[in-house]
Amino acid sequence: MEKSKIAGLILGPVVFLILLNLPFNIVSEKGDPVISVTVWMLIWWITEAVSISVTALLPLLLFPLLKILPIADVGANYGSPIVFLFFGGFVMALALEKVNLHKRIALNIIKLTGTTPNKVILGFMIATASLSMWISNTASTVVMLPIALSVISLLIDDEDGFTKNDKNFSLSVMLGIAFSANAGGIATVIGTPPNSVLIGLLENEYNIEISFLKWMTLGLPFSIVMIGISYLVLVKWMFPNKDLKFNASKEVIQIELQKLGPTSGKEKLVLAIFAVTVSLWIFRTLINSIFPNLGLTDTMISILAAISLFAIPYNIKKGDFLIHWKDTSKLAWGILILFGGGLALAKGMSSSGIVDMVAVAIAGSDISIILTAALLILLMLFMTELMSNVALIAVLAPVVAGIAIGLDIPILYLLIPVTMASSCAFMLPMATPPNAIVFASGYVKVSQMAKVGIILNLISVGLLILVFQFVVPLLF
Repeated sequence: MEKSKIAGLILGPVVFLILLNLPFNIVSEKGDPVISVTVWMLIWWITEAVSISVTALLPLLLFPLLKILPIADVGANYGSPIVFLFFGGFVMALALEKVNLHKRIALNIIKLTGTTPNKVILGFMIATASLSMWISNTASTVVMLPIALSVISLLIDDEDGFTKNDKNFSLSVMLGIAFSANAGGIATVIGTPPNSVLIGLLENEYNIEISFLKWMTLGLPFSIVMIGISYLVLVKWMFPNKDLKFNASKEVIQIELQKLGPTSGKEKLVLAIFAVTVSLWIFRTLINSIFPNLGLTDTMISILAAISLFAIPYNIKKGDFLIHWKDTSKLAWGILILFGGGLALAKGMSSSGIVDMVAVAIAGSDISIILTAALLILLMLFMTELMSNVALIAVLAPVVAGIAIGLDIPILYLLIPVTMASSCAFMLPMATPPNAIVFASGYVKVSQMAKVGIILNLISVGLLILVFQFVVPLLF
């Protein structure tokens, strides 16, 4: 076990006990126990002394013991509707992966974009982002990596060997896949966990609902702009591949498609359920206006999709369904617990008056709103390079809400860009799973990722300040 993890494992509970037994109040008698639990969780999350999902269970034990909240109130957060929204999304992603539909979609997108070097890079980025909107960014990167490696191997084996242009192309493909996996998840509510943590917080604490479609009207354009900028920075500025020509990539894509064979009946059925689910999410508000007593929610639609995938038989005589419960062994259950822990932490901060104290302190100070927003976006974006973005949102979102209340601006104006910033980690391999996966390929050095990443991080900060200033007030 790494020394940092051992130190974190011991330091977490020790610091917790010290803070809990200080002879003076840090914030207040009610708030100090919450601060103590939060610091313990932060230490374990940053050092990853234990799984981040295990850390998320601490409120379930400590909040009732410290009389912060009764166990029933804490437990309710782990069964929040937003947890089940993501569960349905996970099940849908599981079905797409089981029948290999995600790979077929990705290959066809690359085939459509063309086979010149820069078009291949663009194809990989569009395909990865399209998958990341619906399945985990880790899964979308894992799907794309072997296809990318097949294309790169053609350049290694060609007549002129592995030239500088070839290396630049390989770098652009690898980094393009990682960056578009990160940015693609921003587009939808289920695309990346921080989005869901925010929406859960808004529903639980402030009775504010953001529909699937409403989020997409902001998230999708931002994703497209960010992916477009990433592409231009990679191929036109940092790693240009002038005069590079190869046609064999078309053959690789065709061979990969042939391996999949013709579209199966199971793929068609999963695709139909997927299409119906997405349509219901997009047109939910319209459906509810036509049928006012229906009360359809995004979570209900998500659960409908999950039940359909388990319950609709492909071959009823053989008892063959699209997915079986045993398939859920691959489900990211830990992420669902992480959501619950984040929401429980937010509830603790709110009920103990910490959020109100932050709001009062900010209201009493003379701070520029735009400068505060810029600093929070910058803080979130660069901190997420070092620790889990879900854990970070879980801790900081309630505080950001308090700051927004103190500044006397709608909390959405500040919370949305700060949450989006948590998915814009382009600089370090440990920042996100896609970054780590492409780094492990051997074609990317830390210095190369950091060189491009710092540029994209700063561009993201600039874009998100514009989102705060102009876009969010227009849409929300």
